[in-house]
Amino acid sequence: MSGRIIEVNQRKVQVLESGSGAPLLYLHGFADVHSVKESWMPFHETLAQRARVIAPAHPGCAQTDEYKDIDAIEDVVFHYLEVLDALKLTRFDLVGSGVGGWIAAELAVRHQEKIGKLVLLGASGLFVEGALIGDVFMMAQPEYGSSYASLREMLFASADQENALEMFPDGKGELEDEVRRYQMLRLSSRIGFKPPYFYNRSLRNRLHRITSPTLVIWGEKDHFVPRSHGETYANLISSSGELKIIPGAGHSIQVEKPQETAKLVLDFLAQ
Repeated sequence: MSGRIIEVNQRKVQVLESGSGAPLLYLHGFADVHSVKESWMPFHETLAQRARVIAPAHPGCAQTDEYKDIDAIEDVVFHYLEVLDALKLTRFDLVGSGVGGWIAAELAVRHQEKIGKLVLLGASGLFVEGALIGDVFMMAQPEYGSSYASLREMLFASADQENALEMFPDGKGELEDEVRRYQMLRLSSRIGFKPPYFYNRSLRNRLHRITSPTLVIWGEKDHFVPRSHGETYANLISSSGELKIIPGAGHSIQVEKPQETAKLVLDFLAQ
């Protein structure tokens, strides 16, 4: 793993890179690198065995400067276009998880010429009638002063599984992890804090513009972004195949089932 800080229009952006081969841009979600952990987890390490994985931290997350002009998802898209220019990435595969999947989809509907293949992991971003995305902001408030069980239940298959407790422990966790969790929530509040949460109503009507071969993967027990959102992505992106379900996993499939998720991604990219 190597990390560096790049300059993007007078803002600092932290970027992690690992592996060799075709470039794969990874945009993180809540239980992830940059939003909790400082470095790669098993899912990313597996991807890096067969691709050059490039993972920028979102604005205001990890060591990336906060971008005070961000008020909507469109502002994040333009930020990432500047990041791509700074990285000199003109063509790449794109994988996004959760909120990162939303950003990935927004990039894909606008600039399909840049994206070889697209993978969406439990992506938010859509408004689906009768299946609203969960209120992670409410769940991020500790119950009884110290319990984050409700947040873990939303982001994982169950609140008491080991990886959920490790990433979102009750009480105070590691200071650096706590700061990254707060930073991710802060960015998310700037683009997704308008009930119902984490959606752009226009995105659904633009999905037909995505021409890149697309894979949509969902956790069987996703309590944050309902499965019907995955079905909608898969149905409305004409280049997408069937929705792939990871049994026994919740929203954070890259943490809960890293090898199974990575195999689906790598097999798809290799086709």
